[in-house]
Amino acid sequence: MQQTPSSSSCSGWLGGAIRRIEADYQRSADTHLIPLPLPALAAAGIDLYLKDESTHPTGSLKHRLARSLFLYALCNGWVREGTTIVEASSGSTAVSEAYFARLLGLPFIAVMPRSTSPEKVAQIAFYGARCHFVDHAAQVYEEAHALAEQTGGHYMDQFTYAERATDWRGNNNIAESMFQQMARERHPVPAWIVVGAGTGGTSATIGRYLRYRCHDTQVCVPDPEGSVFSAYHRSGDATLTAAGSRIEGIGRPRVEPSFIRSLVDRMIEVPNLDSVAAMHALSALLGRKVGPSTGTNFVGMLAIAGEMRAAGRQGSILSLLCDAGERYLPSYHDATWVQNAFGDIGPAQRRIDALVAG
Repeated sequence: MQQTPSSSSCSGWLGGAIRRIEADYQRSADTHLIPLPLPALAAAGIDLYLKDESTHPTGSLKHRLARSLFLYALCNGWVREGTTIVEASSGSTAVSEAYFARLLGLPFIAVMPRSTSPEKVAQIAFYGARCHFVDHAAQVYEEAHALAEQTGGHYMDQFTYAERATDWRGNNNIAESMFQQMARERHPVPAWIVVGAGTGGTSATIGRYLRYRCHDTQVCVPDPEGSVFSAYHRSGDATLTAAGSRIEGIGRPRVEPSFIRSLVDRMIEVPNLDSVAAMHALSALLGRKVGPSTGTNFVGMLAIAGEMRAAGRQGSILSLLCDAGERYLPSYHDATWVQNAFGDIGPAQRRIDALVAG
């Protein structure tokens, strides 16, 4: 005999909250998969693609994560009507969570470093949220915990729950979407998927999906200068710390619980200037500006493509266009800012341009 679902899950504020999130999802089309025009690599049988996550309503890959985190917290009973949501975020996750908090009529506080781009701060404020600043990236965790305690709210904690909030077996996660969109390409099962790690949740979701579907695809995480993830991947020592990344949105000063090293086949350490140079090169290729974490992804794609070409291997390489470059016009897309922050970009730009030209 079929049981009737309990009223606590299907009616009242909780049911309405879940229905609003699901309705928002139904209003959104899937993101595009963009082929990159690189003739020298294409002639060698190597095709590169970017899944354009900048087209989500909040403009980045983190829209998927925020949706999953809210549903996870709601279904666990951690978030109720009137709950203050607190998150530790360098920007994009906070923008997306602020969107969903407003959708549900919940107060939201984003705890972030003072160095976060003004454009992201303005976007968070646009959704009616409050920004709480700390001096250093490593301070966001304790401060977020403390604010949640003070407000009687819920600390969303993307760094812990990113890898478990998304259903990696399917349910239209990003990996499933990639493979559906690749179905008619000349190399439909990619040789590599290249994805940077902030929480590690995306690489975990993709890695699990690949194993679940038995795809012969490997996962590469390009790790920005200053991040701890590469050293942790080599050693397995979860107590390691590092200075922290200066490529906004990826890389961390500590090992995050959502970064699952056994699901990552390879790490590539990427200097900051290479990330910025690749960001500019890719922006020129696409005719639109992309963000610095996408530049880091592009460095990883070019490195793997070069190795495949040298070895005579053919196949496809997928990565993510994480967010649009308009968020970084006064910083990573400003020559004076880059010179002051990182130094002379010229040698890195020439190196990346040569790789793009083939």
